Amino acid sequence: MRNQRSRRAADLGDLRGCGVALASGLILATFAHAAAQVPSRSPDVAFASAPPAIVDAMLDLARVTSDDVVYDLGCGDGRIVIAAAKNRGARGVGIDIDPARIADATALALREGMTARVTFVLGDLFEAQFADATVVMLYLQPEPNLRLRQRLLTELRPGTRVVSLSYDMGDWTPDAVRRIGGRRIYLWTIPARP
Repeated sequence: MRNQRSRRAADLGDLRGCGVALASGLILATFAHAAAQVPSRSPDVAFASAPPAIVDAMLDLARVTSDDVVYDLGCGDGRIVIAAAKNRGARGVGIDIDPARIADATALALREGMTARVTFVLGDLFEAQFADATVVMLYLQPEPNLRLRQRLLTELRPGTRVVSLSYDMGDWTPDAVRRIGGRRIYLWTIPARP
């Protein structure tokens, strides 16, 4: 009886190992596919990553919790949505036009064990669908921020929080501005519609 249980446990362990290997293989295939694709156009901004302290401050300012769906438009290496998932229990979606960045983000999610909580989409952030977001993160530049502003105001539900690192939204007055490490982080809340 004991040998049968030991064999069953070993068989179950083998099955779990196969499942992990299969899942890892699928993720790595997705990673390779994304890395092999050519961007549909040049990225709007050069890739620059936010340090962990800045990422934490952005998540704090947005009051991210496990009830949130956090989108990062122009996600780069995915660190913002991965931190939202890992440290706050949120679900995350990162969108970037650069296949290399999506490959990097997918690899980081795999290393951090967050592939069940985050998704990365190769796409144009100006055409992306993000209406289910409760939080939108941006680390772009003034022109892309202003191009996105009207979509954010019309497509996001009232109460959705928008956070931008370093760049404002023109004459849209932020609800809060926090300085950290010599940088500004802006917060807006989508207002109720008249």
